[in-house]
Amino acid sequence: MKNDLGIHIDPSMSPAYLSLNLTVKQKLAIGLLSTGLLIQFIYWLSFSGDHATQWFIASIVLAITGASWYIYDTYRNEPWGIKNNLNWFSSLTNRGVWAWVLAVFLTGFYVLLYWYPALLGLGDPENKGLVKLFDPLSKVLNGNKASQWFMYGTIYTLIILIMGIKFIFKYRHNRYQIYRTLSVMFFQTIIAFLLPEILQSFHLPYNDFKNIWPLNYYFFFDWHIDEMIQAGTFGYFILFWGILSFLVITPILTYFWGKRWYCSWVCGCGGLAETAGDPFRHLSDKSTKAWKWEKYIIYSVLGFAVIMTLAVLATRFIGNSNVFFFSSYDLSKWYGFFIGAAFSGVIGVGFYPLMGSRVWCRFGCPMAAYLGILQKKKSKFRITTNGGQCISCGNCSTYCEMGIDVKAYAQRGEDIVRASCVGCGICSAVCPRGVLRLENGE
Repeated sequence: MKNDLGIHIDPSMSPAYLSLNLTVKQKLAIGLLSTGLLIQFIYWLSFSGDHATQWFIASIVLAITGASWYIYDTYRNEPWGIKNNLNWFSSLTNRGVWAWVLAVFLTGFYVLLYWYPALLGLGDPENKGLVKLFDPLSKVLNGNKASQWFMYGTIYTLIILIMGIKFIFKYRHNRYQIYRTLSVMFFQTIIAFLLPEILQSFHLPYNDFKNIWPLNYYFFFDWHIDEMIQAGTFGYFILFWGILSFLVITPILTYFWGKRWYCSWVCGCGGLAETAGDPFRHLSDKSTKAWKWEKYIIYSVLGFAVIMTLAVLATRFIGNSNVFFFSSYDLSKWYGFFIGAAFSGVIGVGFYPLMGSRVWCRFGCPMAAYLGILQKKKSKFRITTNGGQCISCGNCSTYCEMGIDVKAYAQRGEDIVRASCVGCGICSAVCPRGVLRLENGE
């Protein structure tokens, strides 16, 4: 069989055939995963409050078992090497119908999460629906009923763990990718999810120690400072750690390892992008126009965060709430709505299937902007290139989730020192000639 250009095509290897060629085990695994998710949807839509513990355990066990089984059966007999088969043919990963369906679902979920949690089941005094399903786990970890944020944190963590396993199987020939993925799985599960909940069980302030200002934009808000002071010694430690993190620890680590130490090894936003967002990384816009907009927007967000924080501190210490012509209350409210919720959540994750997995990291994250300045101006990290070996296949540029045209640098034999580069190393991993290397040079 030949196509219109006269090139021979094997019908058995067509996208339609490959996408439907599932084994019996894979079909059973998908069935288990779907059943686990169906339980959560039924519980959500029925707004039931009965037997939450049993239904929660059943849904989680079925979802994890089904997903793990499917991943294992998909990759166990595959030879080593990265599999990005059919990304440009699949409706889900090429902005087709299923991509739009997923995007609408994700954005809708985030709208409910931030502004209409009652529709997810959050209630007073008792929860119902989807939030109620997570009450048993919340009571075990912190002694209280679940909030919409606990529900979200649990789901978020499970997705990173499950998709992290898939990522490790996919990149199992590359030790850097394995260690990096294990790192984000650890930091999300232990530092971001379990530790803050356990702290609450001891009546200590909730704190994610890896969430650093300016990403943690509310760190200097009055209510947060008061909460830390009221907690005594431990609260002062949190305050000291937070200030030390962005003033000292961040510049030092970025000097030696670039922004990858945070964006690719520690950050939960990056962890979700690297695991759940991996199938969409090729959708990032590589154009010069996108790069310009990226710089304008992300540094504007950083500036907004700095001005808002200074205004909040001025209000606290000198009593001037209008130091920047707007009240610090209004500035913090606007920032929380437009940046902390709409940009980072609704757009940042909801647009994965349409704009790639690092929309928030590229265009909105103030921490990424801060790290990018440090990386660009004073850091040993760079991606070195050997242009003489480049065959212009374009894999590096295609799979750069940060929208960097890596191939252009490689063809010129130039080192890549870009403020936006998160050092994920995928460009190096997908290069068939070993042209790209992540190095900490002089």
